[in-house]
Amino acid sequence: MNRKKKINAALKSKQKKANAKLHTSNKPRYVSIAERALLEGKEAAVQTTDEPQLTE
Repeated sequence: MNRKKKINAALKSKQKKANAKLHTSNKPRYVSIAERALLEGKEAAVQTTDEPQLTE
């Protein structure tokens, strides 16, 4: 009985892992606070360079 149980447990765990790979989450990737700050800084720099400048 013990051998049968171990084999079934191993097969069941392999099946669970394969099934988990098929059903990936739709959750967006986590962006850390430091990365968010960098992205905001780059975005702000791009916005300031895109604005038209008046020379009058």
